[in-house]
Amino acid sequence: MPGTLAIHLLGEPHVTSGGEPHAAPRGRKGWALLAYLLTTVSAPSREWLAELLFSDADDPLNALSWNLSQLRRLLGPETTIIGGPVELRLPPGTFVDVRALTTGTWVQALGVPGLGRELLEGMAFPSSPAFEAWLLAERRRFSAAAENALREAARAKLAAGDAERALELAIRVVSASPLDEDAQELLIRAYAAAGDRAAARRQRDSCVALFRRELGTDPGQAVLDAADPSPLPDAREQPPSTASVTAGLETGLAAMDAGAVDAAVAALRRAVAQAHQIDDPALQTKALVALGSALVHGVRGRDGEGAGVLLEAIEVARRAEDDTLAAQAHRELGYVELLRGRYDRAQRWLHGAVSLAGDDPAERAWAHAIQGVALTDIGRHTDAQHELGEALRLAQAADVGSVETWALTFLGRSHLLRRELVPARKALEAALARARQLRWTAFIPLPESLLADVDLAEGNTDAAASAYDHAYALSLQLGDPCWEGLAARGKGLVANRRGDTESAMRWVTEARMRCIRLPDAWLWVEGYCLDALCALAIERHSGDATRWAADLEVLATRTGMRELVARAYLHRSRSGDRAAADAAAVLAAEVDNPAVLRTD
Repeated sequence: MPGTLAIHLLGEPHVTSGGEPHAAPRGRKGWALLAYLLTTVSAPSREWLAELLFSDADDPLNALSWNLSQLRRLLGPETTIIGGPVELRLPPGTFVDVRALTTGTWVQALGVPGLGRELLEGMAFPSSPAFEAWLLAERRRFSAAAENALREAARAKLAAGDAERALELAIRVVSASPLDEDAQELLIRAYAAAGDRAAARRQRDSCVALFRRELGTDPGQAVLDAADPSPLPDAREQPPSTASVTAGLETGLAAMDAGAVDAAVAALRRAVAQAHQIDDPALQTKALVALGSALVHGVRGRDGEGAGVLLEAIEVARRAEDDTLAAQAHRELGYVELLRGRYDRAQRWLHGAVSLAGDDPAERAWAHAIQGVALTDIGRHTDAQHELGEALRLAQAADVGSVETWALTFLGRSHLLRRELVPARKALEAALARARQLRWTAFIPLPESLLADVDLAEGNTDAAASAYDHAYALSLQLGDPCWEGLAARGKGLVANRRGDTESAMRWVTEARMRCIRLPDAWLWVEGYCLDALCALAIERHSGDATRWAADLEVLATRTGMRELVARAYLHRSRSGDRAAADAAAVLAAEVDNPAVLRTD
C-alpha cells in the first residue's frame, strides 16, 4: 500500500516508503544498530548497545544516542525508539525482509528482494569484534533460512505436480549446499517427476562421486533410490472402494504398531494408490497422512519423501475441510524441520498445527510438545517450558501417555541445560517411569541418558555409568543414531570423570559420528556431542579443540542454536582466543539460560 515502510537488510541495506528511498544514515554503525534491534531476541540496555557497537568512541553512550536519532530520522515519525532497555516499535504493516524470510510462508520468503544475499552485505565492523561475531552468526542463519525457504517451496511445487518449477528451486538449493543429502534427493526426485530419468540418474551418480570425493562415503539409500522411485501399487488389482482403502489403512497402521515397517509402508502405499482412484478427499487425506507419518517415523532417511506426501495431504485436507488431519500433517512437517535444525520453518508448521487442531486435546498436546523441543534447541527456555507445560496439561487431561512422557522428558532437558538439577531430576524420573509403564521401549534411552546427565552433574558417577551403559545397549538394539550418540557421549564423560581421558575422547568422538550416520537424525544431538568434545579437548590441551569449536560454530550458527553458538565462542576463548570471550558474552545475551557459559 502507498506509504508502507519497508526495511531491507539483506544485500545493500536501504529503507523505503511507498517505494521511495529514504536518505541513508551517516556511517555503517546506524545500520548495524538497526539490524541488531530488529533481530535480537530481547530488548538490550543502552549500556549494552554502547559497549557492543561504540566502545571505540570517546563517549559511547553519546555515540549511541546520536545513532538512535539517526534511526528515528531514517524510519520516520511513525516509528518510536524508547527506553532502556531500548525497544524499536514500527508502524503496523511495516515490511522487514529478514522477518519475512524467517517467519513468513515460503511464498512470502521467495518474494523477498534480497533472498540469498548477505545481511548488511559488504559491511565490516573491525572496531566492534563482538558485534562482528554476532553478525557472522546472523549471516549464516539467514543464508540457511533462504535455502530452507527454497527447499520448502520446491517440495510444495513437487507435491502440487509442478515438477518443472520444483526442479528450478531444487537446483538452487543444491547449488548452495551440494553436500546436503536431503537437497540432493529432492533434486533427483524433481528430475524424475519431470520425466527426465536420465538426468535424475546423472544427478544421482554425480552426487555419489561428490560424496565419495569430499566425505569418503556414499549418500544414503534415499538418494540412491530417488532416480527410480517405486511406482505406486497398481490400484486396479481390485476395484478400489472405500472399504478396500479403509482395510489397507487398518493393515498398514497395525503393521506400524507391530514394528513391521516395510509391510506397513507397502500397505499404506497401496491404500494411497486406491484412494487416488475414488472421489473421496477425506479418505485420501487419511491415507496420505498415514503414509507420510510412516515414512517420517518408520523409515530412516525418508523424511524428504515423507514431507512431500504430507504436503500433498495438506492440499487434499483443505478440499476435504478436514482440519484435524491437516493439523497432524502440519505437526509432522514441523517435526521433520525440527530434526534438521530448520527451526523457523518448524515453528510455522507447529503454530499452524495448534491453530488447526481446535478442540482435539491430543493433537494440540503433540503440537505444543514439539514446539517446546524446538524452542529449547534455540535457547528460548522460558517459552519452551511454557509450551511443554501446556502439552503436559493437555496430555494428562486426555490421558495421552506418549505426549506426557515426551513433555516430561524435554522439560527435564530444559532444566538440565539451565543447571536446574532438582526440577530436572523430578521431570526425568517421572518421564522414565511413564515410558516404562507404557512399554515405550524405543523412547526409553532418551530420558535415561538425560537422567544420567543429572546423576553425573550431582557426582553420582556409578549411577550415571550404569544408566548410560543400559541406554547405549538398548539404543544399539533399536538402531537409533540419536540415542546412540547421547548414550555414547555419556559413557565418554564417565570415563573422563574416572580419569581415563583416552577412552573419554574415543567415546565422545564415536558419539558424534554415531549420531550423524543417517541424514535425518536430530542435529541438536551432534551439537551436544561437539560441545562435550570441545570441553574434553581443552582439558587435555589438545589442538583438536579449535577444529571442533569451528565445527560447532558452523552447525550452530546455520541452524540458529544460539546456546551452542555461545558455547562455541566460549571454547574458542578457553583455547586462547582473547576476542572470543567478549563475543561469547554477546551471543549468550541472546539465550534464556544463565548457565550457558559455565564450564564445570
